[in-house]
Amino acid sequence: MEFTAGQIAALLGGTVEGDGDTKVYTFAKIEEAGPGCLTFLANPKYTHYIYSTNAGAVLVSNSFEAEGAISAALIRVENPYEALSRLMRMADQALNPQPTGIEQPCFIAEGVTVPEDAYIGAFAYIGEGVELGKGVKIYPNVFVGRGSQIGEGTILYPGAKVYPRCKVGKRCIVHAGAVIGADGFGFAPNAEGKYEKIPQMGIVIIGDDVEVGANTTIDRATMGETVIGEGTKLDNLIQIAHNCTVGSDTVMAAQVGVAGSTHVGSRCMVGGQVGFAGHINIGDNVQIGAQSGIPNNVAAGSCVMGYPAVDSREFLRQAALIKRLPAMAEELRRLGRELDAIKAD
Repeated sequence: MEFTAGQIAALLGGTVEGDGDTKVYTFAKIEEAGPGCLTFLANPKYTHYIYSTNAGAVLVSNSFEAEGAISAALIRVENPYEALSRLMRMADQALNPQPTGIEQPCFIAEGVTVPEDAYIGAFAYIGEGVELGKGVKIYPNVFVGRGSQIGEGTILYPGAKVYPRCKVGKRCIVHAGAVIGADGFGFAPNAEGKYEKIPQMGIVIIGDDVEVGANTTIDRATMGETVIGEGTKLDNLIQIAHNCTVGSDTVMAAQVGVAGSTHVGSRCMVGGQVGFAGHINIGDNVQIGAQSGIPNNVAAGSCVMGYPAVDSREFLRQAALIKRLPAMAEELRRLGRELDAIKAD
């Protein structure tokens, strides 16, 4: 598909600066873009690329002020990153139309109603009592266990597993290999020191507009519910243990691990490989740096990082001191030698 810069600006409610007839047909990063590419500038550290890019058009903010000649047409919008996201969603929908119908072979239990606009891929398994919302897309090799609910417009990509009685909300995306509702890690030592399994009797509830990354696992509760709030986005390879709750509109990067019965608030931002201890509370609007260890409660609005995590400013001070440790150690040794010499005299 091919559009002019002017057409894109009209679609986004923006304005064009430069040649509005410039044609673009693909997306690219600003440092790699060539003729016919649409790119964007949102991060100030990439500003220098706008003066050398070969892109046909660049999405920039209304407040952007050029400090040199720019060959590309500028499409001014309120938020370039959000505008690019909108355009890419439109392009994806046009280029990748959603399938419908029921492929064979697959298994759909007797009594399950499949909406007319739904899609059930080959080798999918839909258990007894499952409720499917309008427009659901169940890709090949998906398992949906007995009594589960899949909300309207939700997509389960190939190989995703939803264990019995779990609930997935509307417009969710569950990527390949994700497992929702596996048993929580619950065992009790007996008199002989062996571990006996504690039945995990609860469920998982996932709110509307949640995205679950590939090979992410969300364990069912021992009793009650493990809950993921609406609008939350989980990256690939994340582990959410039993009886956890994650609030709404929280984002977690890859390889985060949340131990059992921990509560993470809403609108939190969690970097990759962060580890949470169990039975702690993380407030709303918390930011946590990558590879941090969280052993205790974190107050709402905090920004922490490190292992164990501390206030991010304190962590940066500590990091600066660590770089100086070799020189400081050498200085201590020198002072020690001088002190020994004084004592010897």
